[in-house]
Amino acid sequence: MASLEDDAPDVEALCKAKRLRMTGQRRVIARVLSDADDHPDVEEVYSRASAVDQHISLSTVYRTVRLFEEEGILERHDFGDGRARYEQVGRKHHDHLINTASGEVIEFYNEELEKLQVTIAESLGYKLTGHKMELYGVPIKKKGKN
Repeated sequence: MASLEDDAPDVEALCKAKRLRMTGQRRVIARVLSDADDHPDVEEVYSRASAVDQHISLSTVYRTVRLFEEEGILERHDFGDGRARYEQVGRKHHDHLINTASGEVIEFYNEELEKLQVTIAESLGYKLTGHKMELYGVPIKKKGKN
């Protein structure tokens, strides 16, 4: 498996590139999203942002996240738990493995799998232009552990 580290611009830089007006509260929300190493839902973003600026309201976070999504700055995910989760666009391609027992989302990249997807598309008469993969599972219990 390859590393997922990348040098994607942060959310605020993406907002500036799209010429969005950046208020102080939008900057805080952008920073929270850039710093996230998980896939937070709006309420998690609100919790983190309001810890920085207690004047940020939940409705402001909802509006800002929706704006960032509409502008192509954030990607929305539905990992089957009933919550919309978000991550910054522009990062290196990766897929997701969702632990259905805990809700943990693991990002991964596998070159063999990427090649296989191209092969499958070609065998069906298509040129692959993109894909999104989400795997769902639970941890395998190891022998000798309860």
